[in-house]
Amino acid sequence: MIRWAEADDLTALAKIELAADEMFAPLGIVFPPGTTMIEECGDPTRVIVAGRPPVGFALLGFVDGEVHLEQLAVHPDHGGRGIGTGLLNAVCDTAAAQAKAVTLTTFRHVPWNAPWYARRGFAVLPPEERGPELAALAEHERALGIELAPRVVMRKDP
Repeated sequence: MIRWAEADDLTALAKIELAADEMFAPLGIVFPPGTTMIEECGDPTRVIVAGRPPVGFALLGFVDGEVHLEQLAVHPDHGGRGIGTGLLNAVCDTAAAQAKAVTLTTFRHVPWNAPWYARRGFAVLPPEERGPELAALAEHERALGIELAPRVVMRKDP
């Protein structure tokens, strides 16, 4: 079940994000402490969840007037069942009603990151095509230490 989050859902989402982040460790990608994005979100209207209780979520924002997928995470115990695709489809449906595109930042070579998004219609957005907020966001991620492997900015027009 894909649905908008309720306030009671938010506390469980950090555990999902941390569990999903552990999948990167075998690739040598370990996120710095304090970079869990969902913990900073107190607004359930920015979060789409899968399940009750949630087993995955998509955290949305707006960057340069477009819907920006800040985080997509599915607990590894529930991976491979299409939950991530369902969440991404809900994000794209939301974008179609509110903006002309969805943007995101992700790791270029991680199979369940850029290649996964590319199979779902996202394309790499070169630096010269990024708006000022998106360019600043990519730089902010570097400053936080998230760019532990090559990252890309991607976009999909709904």
